[in-house]
Amino acid sequence: MSPLSSSLLNPRLSFSLKPLFLFSQSSFAPRKFQIPRQFVSAKRKTFSDLASEQSSATDNGGRSGRGGRSGALSPSPVVEEVQRIDVNPPKGTRDFPPEDMRLRTWLFNHFREVSRLFGFEEVDYPVLESEALFIRKAGEEIRDQLYCFEDRGNRRVALRPELTPSLARLVIQKGKSLSLPLKWFAIGQCWRYERMTRGRRREHYQWNMDILGLPEVTAEAELISSIVAFFKRIGITESDVGFKVSSRKVLQEVLRCYSVPENLFGKVCIIIDKIEKIPIDEIKRELNATGLSEEAIEELLQVLSIKSLTKLEEILGGAGEAVADLKELFSLSEKFGYSEWIQFDASVVRGLAYYTGF
Repeated sequence: MSPLSSSLLNPRLSFSLKPLFLFSQSSFAPRKFQIPRQFVSAKRKTFSDLASEQSSATDNGGRSGRGGRSGALSPSPVVEEVQRIDVNPPKGTRDFPPEDMRLRTWLFNHFREVSRLFGFEEVDYPVLESEALFIRKAGEEIRDQLYCFEDRGNRRVALRPELTPSLARLVIQKGKSLSLPLKWFAIGQCWRYERMTRGRRREHYQWNMDILGLPEVTAEAELISSIVAFFKRIGITESDVGFKVSSRKVLQEVLRCYSVPENLFGKVCIIIDKIEKIPIDEIKRELNATGLSEEAIEELLQVLSIKSLTKLEEILGGAGEAVADLKELFSLSEKFGYSEWIQFDASVVRGLAYYTGF
């Protein structure tokens, strides 16, 4: 085996060259090799310095110090200056030194223990995905929040901003080879190029728990129960956090009343999801651009402001699936023992464009 070599660079001595230490496999004693003297000194010299030296050499017999005839000035040694590297991580990311890594490991262990306690299996997906996968879900505007680029094969790719689209891709890829229902969980590193706020960086970790192939409300009730179990394990109570729940069927029933085509449902969900991000007039303008009438838009926004299941039943009636499913969920919350953790909020629409339930 050929010897291993390493060199030590001191950033403060950017113009110094250090001797090399060579280590062989059979002996760990360093062998120091002497570097020729002319390479040890890398002190910068100006032309005036060289001229002064040349003049001194000429005075001593009219010849240079090396015994040669004096002549044109030789060029100064070429010294490549080492550029200082910023030792901080890229903006929006972070390091995990041992004390932080211990905390992260403790937290991730609770993620895994709770997931397995409820019968979920762990999966993972590529960090790099097709850019189109995320645009298909969230629209063209998501490109501004992606770390995306074109690879050497002229393919548009992106660092994953979340895990759910990758989950959907894998399930479609496996197709009928999967046995339903599926209960999968994942803990993945994600990136979003967006404005940073307190506690929200451009790099983050996401814990996903997904149930596929179970149409009953029982799936949602179990997922909420698992998260409540996690919070209790780490000392968080219902006075600290809570869950706002709604159903995609609420939106569907409102749109159906105004004969809005089913194929517009996804677009409407994406627009409604921006309610807390952009002015309400802009929301109305975008909804109108999809083909919704002014009357349908006003009715939709009125329903989305409801915070009471009783009030929702007065508007939609008790015969529809939306109200029936929500009543069943709140009934199951009593049986699972977490009714004090949840409340109804019709404005919750995040994920309704691609999830099938609540």
